[in-house]
Amino acid sequence: EYQDTNRAQFELINLLAGPEGNLCVVGDDDQSIYSFRGADVLNILNFEDAHPGTKIVKLEQNYRSTSRILDVANDIIRRNSDRRDKKLWTAKSGGDPVVYFSANDHNSEAAFIASEISRAVDRGDMKYSDFAVLYRMNALSNPIENCFTRVRIPYRVYGGMKFYDRKEIKD
Repeated sequence: EYQDTNRAQFELINLLAGPEGNLCVVGDDDQSIYSFRGADVLNILNFEDAHPGTKIVKLEQNYRSTSRILDVANDIIRRNSDRRDKKLWTAKSGGDPVVYFSANDHNSEAAFIASEISRAVDRGDMKYSDFAVLYRMNALSNPIENCFTRVRIPYRVYGGMKFYDRKEIKD
């Protein structure tokens, strides 16, 4: 995840590589998300300048997503400034249409998620177990869990604890 290195890590990696520059890094400039922690995407964008003779291998084929998802992803990431040109592609054509929803807050986001799940289950198209809700931080589970409980959507939390089962909440 070289796109998320900071200046100190950049210097350390250069020292470890030594004068031979024997070095291999992996990263994606479009996935640089830790600038608030001091990460500098220019470390990967300027890698060739710091290490002449660099060979760049672009891994543009996606094996998981459908073409509809990648079309949207490509449209979004091409607007990033400070990036290398790339075009993600897949052999999986079609796919469900991508739905865009802009929530005013975490509660309206949770309500939208719950209503979409309920609608699909009520139509008989899907079961509750067909869904997964991903969030970046555990604290974001609270509005979702509250909403699911309120509208009686059964759920399980994987890789963490339910909000109200956490020690700090119980205390």
